[in-house]
This record gives sequence, C-alpha cells and structure tokens, in this order.
Amino acid sequence: MASDRPRTLWDPILNAVLKHRLPIAVLVLLLVGAGVSVAPFSVDLPIPRSPVPVDAIPDLGDNQQLVYTEWSGRSPRDVEDQITYPLTTALLGIPGVRTVRSSSALGFSSIAVIFDDEVEFYWSRSRVLEKLASLPPGTVPDGVRPMLGPDATALGQVYWYTLEGRDPETGELVGGWDPDELRSVQDWTVRYALQAASGVSEVASVGGYVREVQVDVDPDALQAYGVSIEEVADAVRRSNLDVGARTLEINGVEYLVRGVGFVESLEDVEKSVIVARDGTPIRIRDVGRVTEGPALRRGALDDAGAPAVGGVVVARYRSNPFQVIDAVKAQIASIQPGLPVRRLEDGRQSRVTIVPFYDRSDLIGETLSTLSTALYRQILVTIIVVLVMMRNLRSSLLVSSMVPLGVLGTFVVMKATGVDANIMALGGIAIAIGTMVDVGIVFVENIERRLHSTSTARLATIRSAAAEVAPAVLTSVLTTVVSFLPVFGLTETELRLFAPLALTKTFAMVVAFALAVLVLPGLVLVAERPGPKATRASPLQVRYLRDWLLGGLGIAALWVSVPGGLLVVALAGWRLVRDRLAERVRTAGDRTEQVVVVGAVSVLLVVDWMPLGHSHGYALNLLFTGLLLVTVLGTFTLFTWSYPRLLATALAHKRSFLTLPTGMVAFGLASWIGVGPILHALPKAVQTSAPISALAHTFPGLGREYMPSFDEGSFLYMPTTMPHASIGEAQQMLSALDASIAQIPEVNRVVGKIGRVESALDPAPVSMIETLVTIHPEYRTEPDGRRVRQWRDHIQSTDDIWTELTRAGNLPGLTSAPVLMPIGARLVMLQSGLRAPMGIKVRGPDLDTIEQFGLALEPLLQTTPGVRSASVFAQRVVGKPYLELALDRSALGRFGLRVVDVQSVLDLALGGRTLTRTVEGRERSSIRVRYAREDRDSIEALERLSISVPGGGAVPLSQLAQLSYVKGPQVIQSEDTFLTGNVLFDATPGTAEVDVVQAAGERIEDALASGSLTLPEGVSYTFAGTYESQLRSEGRLKVLVPVAIALIFVLLTIQFRRVSTTLIVSSGVIVATSGAFSLLWLYGQPGFLALVPLGIDLQSLFQVGPVHLSLAVWVGIIALIGIATDDGVVMATWLHQDLARAPVHTVPEVRRRVLDAGLRRVRPCLMTTATTLLALLPVVTSHGRGSDIMVPMALPLVGGMAVSVVTLFVVPVLFSAVEEHRLRTPSSST
Repeated sequence: MASDRPRTLWDPILNAVLKHRLPIAVLVLLLVGAGVSVAPFSVDLPIPRSPVPVDAIPDLGDNQQLVYTEWSGRSPRDVEDQITYPLTTALLGIPGVRTVRSSSALGFSSIAVIFDDEVEFYWSRSRVLEKLASLPPGTVPDGVRPMLGPDATALGQVYWYTLEGRDPETGELVGGWDPDELRSVQDWTVRYALQAASGVSEVASVGGYVREVQVDVDPDALQAYGVSIEEVADAVRRSNLDVGARTLEINGVEYLVRGVGFVESLEDVEKSVIVARDGTPIRIRDVGRVTEGPALRRGALDDAGAPAVGGVVVARYRSNPFQVIDAVKAQIASIQPGLPVRRLEDGRQSRVTIVPFYDRSDLIGETLSTLSTALYRQILVTIIVVLVMMRNLRSSLLVSSMVPLGVLGTFVVMKATGVDANIMALGGIAIAIGTMVDVGIVFVENIERRLHSTSTARLATIRSAAAEVAPAVLTSVLTTVVSFLPVFGLTETELRLFAPLALTKTFAMVVAFALAVLVLPGLVLVAERPGPKATRASPLQVRYLRDWLLGGLGIAALWVSVPGGLLVVALAGWRLVRDRLAERVRTAGDRTEQVVVVGAVSVLLVVDWMPLGHSHGYALNLLFTGLLLVTVLGTFTLFTWSYPRLLATALAHKRSFLTLPTGMVAFGLASWIGVGPILHALPKAVQTSAPISALAHTFPGLGREYMPSFDEGSFLYMPTTMPHASIGEAQQMLSALDASIAQIPEVNRVVGKIGRVESALDPAPVSMIETLVTIHPEYRTEPDGRRVRQWRDHIQSTDDIWTELTRAGNLPGLTSAPVLMPIGARLVMLQSGLRAPMGIKVRGPDLDTIEQFGLALEPLLQTTPGVRSASVFAQRVVGKPYLELALDRSALGRFGLRVVDVQSVLDLALGGRTLTRTVEGRERSSIRVRYAREDRDSIEALERLSISVPGGGAVPLSQLAQLSYVKGPQVIQSEDTFLTGNVLFDATPGTAEVDVVQAAGERIEDALASGSLTLPEGVSYTFAGTYESQLRSEGRLKVLVPVAIALIFVLLTIQFRRVSTTLIVSSGVIVATSGAFSLLWLYGQPGFLALVPLGIDLQSLFQVGPVHLSLAVWVGIIALIGIATDDGVVMATWLHQDLARAPVHTVPEVRRRVLDAGLRRVRPCLMTTATTLLALLPVVTSHGRGSDIMVPMALPLVGGMAVSVVTLFVVPVLFSAVEEHRLRTPSSST
C-alpha cells in the first residue's frame, strides 16, 4: 500500500509531474522537435536543421606547431647544423613544450613543436611566433627566414584530388593538357579558390611542373665577353621592376605616375643589358639562352602508372572535417564551370576537371551509417524484447518510447555541449540503449504491479510506485556514470578518443532517468486507463482521444509506408471497438494484437538487419532472427518458470551453490591474466608439471594492444626506395608500383606520391612513397535492389587484400611497408614520428654509429616471435651519395681568391639561383640563372668550371678544389636535439602489440647480455609507437579504476546504509566481469561457434577471432561495471525495503521472504538483462565501417550480461546468509 511507505523527496516531485501533464507534454514535443533538428543523420524535413557536426573518429592530433625554414640547395648537414639545431634549442624553452622533433633535408628544415594537451592551440602559435621574432642575430644564416606552418596537422588532410582533362558532356577522360598547364591551373586558380572555403587552413599542390624562366649561361661566352656569372645574375635581378612616382597634376586633373618595367616576355629578359663597353651593350642573349622550363621539384604524383597533378585540402585544427569538405565541394561546384577548356584535334572538348581520389566525408558517411543503423536495429530489438516479456502492448510501448526520446534528448545535449557525432560518441549511445530501457522497465513494471494490487487512487498509486524505485534507479544511474570516471582521467590521445563515448553515455543515462521521472509516470497515467464500466461505451468519449490520434498517425504514416500505416490504423480501430466486445474476445484480440505488432517489428528488423547477408534471402534471415530471439527469450522464460525452485535450492545449499560463481570468477581470472602468473608462486617442479603446463598453454592470458585497427576502406602503402635513388628513378618505381597495384580487381583507384607536397606539413624525402589504395566495397547494390559481391572468392577480408598488395608491391629497389590506413598512418606519424605502428628509436652521438646499431638490430627483430620479418627495416641514415668539393686554401691564396668567391660561383652556376619573379596577372614565375645543362652534368664539366680571378682571367675549379665521393645523410632526424634513427617493424596478424614489443625487448636484452650485440658508447634505444600509448593508459587505469570502484562503493553504501549489502551487490559485478573475460577467451578459441547450420557460418556472423585487451575492451569492461550493478541494486533494494517494513525472526522466515522478494524482482531484472544483451547483437554482428572498434567494446558487455543472471542467485543467497548470521548472533552489528 502507498500509505505503508514513508514520504520522500521524490513524492512532491512526482506529484507535481502528474498534476502538470500538459506542460510536460509540450516540453516533450519541443524535445522531439529539437532532437530531430539537431540529429546528425540526413533527414529531409520542412524545418530548419542544425545537425550535430559529424566525423569518423574524434580529432586525435597532437597540439603541435610547425616551424618550416627553406635554405635552397643546402645539404642536410648544413641545414641541421646552421638552422635546425639552433632553432630547436631556442624552441625547447617555450612554456608547455612536451618535445621537439625535427628533420633536416635538402633545402629545408622542418621542426615540430609538440605542446601539452592543456596548452591552447592558438596560444602556442603566438608563443612560437614570439620566440621566432626574438631570436638573437646570427641564430640562423643571413637571408634565411623561419616560418610558422599552417594552423593544422597532417591529420587535417581530408581531401585529395587530381586535375584531369575530361569531356564536359560525358565525363570521359580525354587528356589534352600538359603537366605544366595543369600545375598552373592548380597553383593560380584552384588552390586559392579552395583555400577560401570555410575551415580550410591550406591547399597544397603536388605533381606536374612549375614553370620558370630559365637563363642558361654559356661559360665560354662569359669568358669571351669578359663578364662573370655574378654580373649576369645582377643584370637579371635589375631587369624586372615597376615603380610608382606618386601623382602629377595637369590642367586640374590628377594623374598617377607609374614606371612600367616588369618582364612580360622571354624577349624582355634576353634584351637585358649586362654591361656596356665602348658604347656596345652586352646582353643576356649574348651569353646564354632564355627559355621556359620546369623548376626543380622534390615531389611527384602518379595515378595508376601515369603522371598526375593534384592537391590536398588541409582542414584547420579542431575544425569539423565533414563541414570543411562540404564547403570545399561547394567551392568546386562554383569554379568548375569556369576552369579552362580547349578543343582537341579529334573535335572533342577537354575541360580541366577536379577529380577527388580521397574524400574523408565518404568514410564519415559510412561510419555514421554503420552506427545509425546499429542504433535503429537496437531500438527494434529492444521493442521486441519488451513486447514479448511484458506481455502488454501499452506498457511495452511506454517503455520502448524511452529509447527514441532518450536518443533525441542526447543529441540535443551533444549539440549544446559541442560534442561531435563520431564513432565513439554514437558508440556511447549504442552501449547505453539497453540501460536506458532498463530504467523504463523498472518504473513501468513497479507501477503496473502496484496498480493491479491496490484499490488506491491511480494518481497516488503511480506516484508512490515511482517514488519507491526512483532511489534505486538513481543509484544505478550514478554508479554507471561514476564507472566512467576513469575514462575522463585518461590523458593525451586516449582521452581525446574515448571522452566523447563517456560523455554521450553519461548524457544518455541522465536523459533516460529524467524522462523516466518527469514523463513516464504521466504517460502511464494516461495510457493505463481503467477497464470499461459498460460494454457499450461510445468511442466518441474523451477517453478514446488517444486512439483517434493513433488512427490519425496511421493515416499520416501511409505517405511513408502503406503497410505500416495500415497496421497502425488497424490497431487504432481495434482499440476503438475493443471495449464493446466480450471479455473472451478482448483477451484473444489482445494476444493477436501483440503477436501482430511483434511480427511487424521483427519484419522491419530483418529487412534492415539481414544478419546472414542478402545472399541467404529474406526468409532464411527471418527464420534465423526468429530462432535467435526465441532461443534467448525462451531461455529467459524457462529461467523465470524454474527460478523459484532453483533459488530455493540455492538458499538451502548456499556453500554448494557458491562454488558456481567462485568457479566462474576463477575461470575469468585465468582467461584474463593466464594460469602462469596466477601460479607463479608454486615450486618450479609444480609449474612445469604436465597438468599445469597444459593449463598454462590453454590459458596463456589475453594479449594487450592499444586499439583495434580501424578499417577505413583504403590503405596507405608506404614503402621506401634506397636513399641513393634519384627523383627520376624513384618516379619510375612509383609508376611501376601503382600500375601493378591497379591490376588487383578489388582495388578501385591507386594514386601514389613520392617526396613532398608544397607544404610545411609534409617533410617527406624523395625516397618515401605514399600510395593511397582505395578498395571497392565488398558488396554493391544494383538498381533493382540486389546486392552483388565485388570481391573474388578467396578474398574474405581486407587482410587478404593487403596480402595481394604486398605481392604486387614486391618490386626491385623497394622495401616492404607496414599495414597502415590513411588516418591511422597520420596518427602514428604525429604521435611517434614513425611511419609504422611500432619501432625502435636509436639515439647516438653521430649518424654512422646510429645506423650501424640499427642494422645490428634488424636480424634480431626479424627472428623475434610475433614480428612480421618482412616489415623490419632499419633506416639507412647515411646512404645518400655526396660529391664534396674541398677547397684548397693555399691554392686560393695564390690566385688572390676568397672562399666566398668560389662558393658563390658554385651556388649560382651549379645550383642555380632564383633572382626575381615575373608578374603576369595573377600568375607568378621565377627567373633563375644557371649554367647550361651540358656544362654541369658531369664530373669533367665540374672540374672545368671557370672561376674569375682578380685582375682578369679565370682558373678552372680543378686547380682550386679536391673533388671526392662520400656517403652522407638524406635526412637528419633529431628529437629534443638528440640525433635519432629508426628501426621499424610490425606484428604478425593476430599478435598483440604489447606482447610483440616485450618479446623484442627481451630478445635485444638477451643479445646484449650474451655479447652477440654490442651497445656502442653514447647510444641508447627506446621502443616507440602505439605501444607507448597502451602502457600510459594502462598505468592510469590501474589507479583510476580502483578509485571509480571505491566511489561506487560509497554510493551503494549511502543507498543501503549497510556495508554488507554493498559487498553483496559488488559480488555480482565481479561475476559479470569474469563473464566478460571468459567470452574474450572463448573468442580466441578455434572451436568456438565453429558451426555451420543451414550453411550459416556462425564464426563469420559473430566475427569470432582473437580479441586482445585494448583500450576499447577496457572501456567496454568499465561500462559493464556500471551496468552489472543495476540488477544487484534492484534486487537488494527490494530485499532491504521488505525486511525493513517487517523484520524477521527465524531462518525459515528469512528464506521465505528472500524467496518472495526474488520472485517479485526476477521479471524486471531478467528484462533488463535481456534488453541489454539482445540490444547489443546488432552491434556484435555488424560488419560496416567502424564495427572493428565497436565489436571489441561490446563483447565484454555481452559476456558480462550473459552470466549476470547468476546475480539473481548470488545476491539473494548472500543476503540470506548475512541475515541468518545476524539472527544466530544477535550481538553482531553491520
């Protein structure tokens, strides 16, 4: 009775809610409208929408600033010593700097200043600018100007494209444009147009040829005319100038005076005077040839074996990629019609067309589709479970309504708090669906039970019933929220990755509880109307208004789905005539109504889900889904029927029963950490005995890794050439590689790059290849709706496609490549500076020593268990051929020359120098001076190089310098000023990263201990990559998880005011967690679900395979800790309240009351377990983009909830044991 329970704080709240149903209904409508308006899914509605920004994954880029410095033609050694090192030492002193990485290459220095996460991004930019502006004179050479890079990271490369000549009508590739023409269109038209798009930080060009005016000087002509190449350069520099001479007033009119002198043609350069002698000018054309030609380049682009021109759009740091790409596409649509067009010889037209080959919005859309369909399927599964288990259509719909309302409310909170919709954020909602339903189930089930067992006024009964369970539900929600505190305690990348999930799950739980308290009681009051007083009640009464509204909703639904609309109209008609029928007919009709609704929802689920794939047809999919639901729900129904006898037996034989959960916990512990660590304290003879060895082999413990790989639908194949390869040779290798990969049928498009794009974000050397391989989806949908598989029969996964790639990429002169995808590769390079998921950073006093130690590590790593031997590659730090000209100072003295005199000629004559730029409308071209190619393309030509001497005449370079061949660095890398070299490697498929790194570390330590490997003086090595992030997150979780458990313990103690009850509830969490580890172990066993009923491969359906303990798995376990508390809290709350109302005095009475309480709470507890478990099945069986991260996160929840039914015995048994002990020892205290 309501009067038996003392009033609490919840009573006035619920009383107000029930009395003000209309305002709350209006608020709910506003919530629905706002939720639909901000929902991140594409919905065509006649209302303004402002969707939550979407992305594939959270922005994981480090807070870094780039300092880029050009020093044309200078070797990496000169750049390192005179630019990179001085700048690095200065930048290290900026507040908040975590580390400084740098690379020095031919002609440029690139320094990445990485700040702590707490430092605001644009504040760090201002500090770097401040430091650069305050550098003391002489820090860098004169004329060298360090620049701050774009306000972005390499992770912001969201849109790559090529420029192609295509028929404007048919879209056919017709060509007709030279590489230099396409590059000019890219540099001076497309680049700036796209850079104007909102959110774009930079648009960088790559490929083709940059035009320049080339003055190729003839050294013989210089000697004949008696001029030096420095005079030629000075003449070119002075030949290109416009001036303004203010104004001139003539007859009251003001004229602007402008001196026009810019170079407008090659002839203008040719006519430029070098010097005049005896009234005769010596012009540029007299000593050289002026032409247009390609500038020196350090990067190229290739499309399936053919040279290409393109660019990359870089999104600003922390901007939303999807919105940026939309803005870029809008810009493309506006400029595309105005791009150059020409008529070809065959009469066809060719227009320069922007063709994307990497568009991250496709990945974002696919990921969003995977999560949105999973959410939709979860809602349908939840509705089915609730309909079947509650056996009441109205109550079921009330509970089910909490899910869409809760999801829409969560979207509103996400929009208000600035949380983007990505795989993690939507994943948080997905794993909260079951718990959101649980909240509604507990409220509605308790209200229904009270309504059917009391004659008190309905409003008072509903208020009392809701107030009775509100504290327990609030405690459950709070424990779920608190369980995620460890996620917020993570740092760096881990925090950025999982914070959205923790936030959205918290939002969903809070919104669900608010709806359950503020909305659900009023809905129950309206929906659960009393039975009819007369069998001929008129359907025009106000009490039938909701049924008329349902009919109107059905009519409106006809526009969307005719069968669905007719079904809703039929349900409304049945509701209108139901009260006029006999009791027997009403009962039969209600059952039919429920069966029809369950069937309709099941069909909707199967049509969208198709868990077996479209190849098995709708009938088999419907049969399988029905069998799956019937099996699970039937098991729970059978469990409910047998629960009284099972619980009575457990209460009578407590010790025997408790061996079951104890054994489950032991099994879970062995699955988690392995038998070996558990029994390490035993004598060695026992540990090596046959039974223990067999157990240790069966239970080795779960492997550890940072994160499961995220299948992006494309690969970034990154082999390298040898450092001595020229750019021409490297381009030939790239073309051969791309053409070979393009022959793979599963490959959609192949575009490769060597070297760097024109951006500070890309310091890649010429030997570095980045080939973007886009994969065809496994299935395509035909116009008639049929799904056709596009992969060959032996290609079952992207791993098989990678095997094909490596086979196609096995070309002479190329190294192997680690398994990387575009976003993953950028993340690895940003976080560790490596181009592989794992590697060893070798620090040393000089580059030769670093290289030799790295080469010594190669064979050790190649033979390490778990390491993919082909992936091991020690960076060839010193492998670039150098021609060094060592000046003879004595010889210089004999001819009266200074070092700078000779070096200046070398710099100008051999390297060439850009002296000025032409201005041609919007375009600019450099003018450079250099010796003609035939006078500088051989050793003999270098030795003949003429150096002017004071007083006239010239001397060949061979008399002034000694030429020698040496090996030097192609790129010099350093970290915090220490010279660094890298040894890269990768794990074999199915091997955990942490295990591989630990095995490699042990192998190296054994080699050092045995003397087979020597560590040179001054050399140190550290493992780097995602391994570091895993260790860092593990270290923090070891502290944060116990803190969260302690806080949950405090919450439960406050709720129950008894430590014993808190410990009893916690025992259920331990059992559930053991179930999570047990399922993870089972997934790694070859025989688990190795069944093929009706041709259905269950292992493929449920994606059975080794699952390592990654951060995603730990987040799933953290979520389980909060959810697993719910059943124990609900059961213990009722036991606690029941015994508090009427104390017991005998052991049989204790057992009877505990049994009675268990029977009252078994149904809602089983419903919460069933909804949570079955709602995750669409996630576990999903194969779309992003499922490879969501599945490991969901598996612990599935395993934990599958065994959580044991909690329905553990809590009552332990509770009974405590109460019985209290009766036997009256003096004991809690």
